[in-house]
Amino acid sequence: MIFYFLILRIAAFFGHKKARLLVRGQARALEELRRSGLRDVVWFHVASAGEYEQAYPLIKQIRAAHPQWPVLLTFFSPSGYEMRKDNSPADLVIYLPFATRRNARRLLDTAHPRMAFFIKYEFWPAYLRALAKRGIPTYSVSSIFQPRQLFFRIWGRPYLRLLRCFTHLFVQDEESKQLLCKHGITHVSVVGDTRFDRVAEIAQKAKQVPEAEFFTQNCPQVIVAGSTWPADERLLARYVQTHPEVRLILVPHEIHRSHLDYIFRLFEGKMVLFSQATRLNLQATRTLVVDRMGMLSSLYQYGRVAYVGGGFGVGIHNTIEAAVWGRPVIFGPHYRHFREAKGLIDGGAGLSIRSYEELETALDEALLRHTELGRNAHDYVNGELGATDRIFRELNFES
Repeated sequence: MIFYFLILRIAAFFGHKKARLLVRGQARALEELRRSGLRDVVWFHVASAGEYEQAYPLIKQIRAAHPQWPVLLTFFSPSGYEMRKDNSPADLVIYLPFATRRNARRLLDTAHPRMAFFIKYEFWPAYLRALAKRGIPTYSVSSIFQPRQLFFRIWGRPYLRLLRCFTHLFVQDEESKQLLCKHGITHVSVVGDTRFDRVAEIAQKAKQVPEAEFFTQNCPQVIVAGSTWPADERLLARYVQTHPEVRLILVPHEIHRSHLDYIFRLFEGKMVLFSQATRLNLQATRTLVVDRMGMLSSLYQYGRVAYVGGGFGVGIHNTIEAAVWGRPVIFGPHYRHFREAKGLIDGGAGLSIRSYEELETALDEALLRHTELGRNAHDYVNGELGATDRIFRELNFES
């Protein structure tokens, strides 16, 4: 941890933006907490924006049941913090102070958590040990465990013991529970993934996007591609260029100027940016590139088929966000560690591709069979709802 902290400081010194935000945010977090005056908090810790979406339904339900309980929300990632620092149901949003024993003591002495929730893959030894030492109820939510993880390696036994610090672990699947039980961790319940509850709520409150509605009217062959990277965009550009009957709404993961310029060249200028869209130029193009943040979840409703990016890199992005609309979902090959992607494939609603030829086959099939595959997607998502209620019932705490 000390070595990691030094690396962050060096990166921040040399101008790495995220490292600088993280170091500065961690340095001021405890003072922000002290000034807030919050005590007896319900503490939620998340890594970034994705884990926040898993925490949100539980935060909301606890707030509804116990509005007198203040909520503290901590982030590790600058991107998650910047997105939610002024827009969350928590009373205070701060960075997680750097995970030393001293900082753990100071946070607990200041906030006096009545309980703590760590979402998915967040396992910080200093904090978990401090919480356990004080007997504060501590929960892991929407976590997944696999044999390849450090906990279950011969050299990872100290980290396996760390899991005993949790009062209870609410895991996503039976495989996780059986693996933990095999290693003597029995305070476990299978509840599913709270993110399904969140995306269902978001879909119910989705906004209408007039530009997208106009762009897709009278054209049933519409693909919405979300969170795309260059490897995804190269394949999609080729498909659109050879399939004149198709229209594409492209929502890149990065919308900085250099990436938008790259997309412009890739599509040979035959595209319109959302920020510059008019009825006239939308009529003359088959590709709408969305250069604004926060719109993707609403845009999936305008497609017949969804493509989710990231599958040619470290891993795919949020497939549930598309499937909740009853859309077949296509993604790249790196999906093995994503339970929901495997669930979509097993449920007959997801297709994974490794090349342009496979993309063309998958899109042709999905556009042709969109009703059947979309129904499968809808059924899969509905079957996964309810994790938040299951957790809340098992907590069974009194006010």
